[in-house]
Amino acid sequence: TALSEVWDEPQARRFTIFVFVSMLAYSMQDLILEPFAGFAFGLSPAESTKLAGHQHSGVFMGMALVAIAAHPRVGFGSLRTWTVGGCIASAAALLGLVLAGLFAPAWPLTATVVLLGFANGAFAVAAIGTMMGLAGAGKEKREGIRMGLWGGAQAIAFAVGGLAGTGAVDLARALLDTSTGAYAVVFAAEAL
Repeated sequence: TALSEVWDEPQARRFTIFVFVSMLAYSMQDLILEPFAGFAFGLSPAESTKLAGHQHSGVFMGMALVAIAAHPRVGFGSLRTWTVGGCIASAAALLGLVLAGLFAPAWPLTATVVLLGFANGAFAVAAIGTMMGLAGAGKEKREGIRMGLWGGAQAIAFAVGGLAGTGAVDLARALLDTSTGAYAVVFAAEAL
């Protein structure tokens, strides 16, 4: 009953759908980035694994920037602006990965991965801040249900994203008969 009451709140429902869709795209690249680097750039497993470290460095920088910039004393951009900006920047970085596949090995892969991490970090902190602010909106004494709904949407999106990303690459590879093109299609779908 409490869950259906929260779902009936338009703002909570829209934010749940947003969290699910954005986190689905956010997580689809997790399991395919390293194999892509191997296929497109000829990186060894040790070299492609280092990309995750570069990406996480970018995530940290994005998180730190939003934490400082969106702080009330600094006031540079609202959480909503940072959330939307993070999504747009993530899409741009994913399109950069599409171009990386087309122009490998000349494309600056590490810089693109750092940018993707930075954008994802900025998005994640801003979205979590927005989530905290929206938890108290709507009917009283439903903050926990709202947070649970959004957390559930995020968890399901992460699980589905990993499966969807790898499955989509396999499907695209069967249809396109090229590994690099298959990854490019999936990265483009994530950007969209």
